[in-house]
Amino acid sequence: MAGATTVAAARRPRGRRGQILRAAAEQFHRRGYHQVAMAEVAAAVGITAPALYRHFRGKPELLREAVRAGLAELDRAVGEAGRAPGPGPRALAAALAAVAVEQRALGTLWQRDARLLPPAQRAGLRRQLRAAVRAGAAQVRSVRTELTEHQAELLVRSALSAGGSLSYHTFAPPRRRFEQLVGGLLAGILDADVTSDTVNTAEGGAETEPVGRRDELLAAAVRLFDEHGFDNVSTGRIGAAVGIAGPSLYKHFPTKADLLAAALVRCRERLWHEVAGTLAGPGSPAAALDRGLAAYLDFARRHHHYLGAMVSETERLAEPDRKRAVDFRRDFLRLWVDLLRRVRPEYDKAEARIRVHAMFAVVNDGVRLPAWRGAGRDAAGPAGPAGLAGLAATVLGVAGGGERAGVDPETGPTPGACADQPAGA
Repeated sequence: MAGATTVAAARRPRGRRGQILRAAAEQFHRRGYHQVAMAEVAAAVGITAPALYRHFRGKPELLREAVRAGLAELDRAVGEAGRAPGPGPRALAAALAAVAVEQRALGTLWQRDARLLPPAQRAGLRRQLRAAVRAGAAQVRSVRTELTEHQAELLVRSALSAGGSLSYHTFAPPRRRFEQLVGGLLAGILDADVTSDTVNTAEGGAETEPVGRRDELLAAAVRLFDEHGFDNVSTGRIGAAVGIAGPSLYKHFPTKADLLAAALVRCRERLWHEVAGTLAGPGSPAAALDRGLAAYLDFARRHHHYLGAMVSETERLAEPDRKRAVDFRRDFLRLWVDLLRRVRPEYDKAEARIRVHAMFAVVNDGVRLPAWRGAGRDAAGPAGPAGLAGLAATVLGVAGGGERAGVDPETGPTPGACADQPAGA
């Protein structure tokens, strides 16, 4: 028996656990956690399902360890940036860009799938991320001594949002150019001027009050889907949120999937009505882009649960609902990309898409942080860019607000969130 054990161990490929985690992360990222079976992960690395269970006791553990491995790579990169000659925002931006390109699944796993883990496990992963953020913020402050610890952490989190948005891209320029674009854009975020920005804990604009039971159900469902994931929310929980029994929901929607589809249709209609029209309004392209940024930020503050559900739950739709959602996303993205290229004709299509995606990511995540939630473009006066609106303009390379200021914009780029793959919004 001892000899047989020795032979089996000798035949086991080195790094098998790492291979499994990489395969699982990629499949969760592409298809969604609930759509992937353990046997499929096993097949991707050429082993049987029983062999996979010798490494991981089940799919929840596999998900947790895949996220933890991605965060460990992030922590390693931040540590190496801190030990590099001349540490600071530029070195950190390059390190974060390399992780964003190499670990493209991490953004999706963190934003969408990690919500499905038990609260204690999520808390452990948040502590792991927080440690990396604090280490990165210390590097930024080593050069930008005017920043408070909180301001530096906000910038690092914004850079991580932009980097994480690469998860939603289905295209990729050549790797070297990809890292250069992303690194330049992240450096622009870490260099952004927020020193005169007053940290604002206001809640910003309120969600539109639901009118009628159907609207109440849509609002409650989209909040719960965003916070916990479609599969983790029962009809009973949705009903309880509006004070009715779970089965009463079926008087308004045939299935929970129909409720999700209706909620996302509602979001698309509002997003198109409130934002898309501003991009095609009168005046110069720069003025239209300026108005569009203001409209999108206002929408995100009032409807961040809708945007979150669009990003994370589109894949749960049945065809043809899913196709309609993807088509809408592509049309909405195209409006922004075409307009940005009219304002900045030196951008090719790939760079413009990367920048627009990054802007969506920074805004969508930023409105969930109280410090960014209420600060408008003019909050800091002429010292800007200030607040989340100014940071969004920096990401697009139009810092100063379209034609409002004659500031020479940053030309380095990044990635974004409302991307054109099925997992995006």
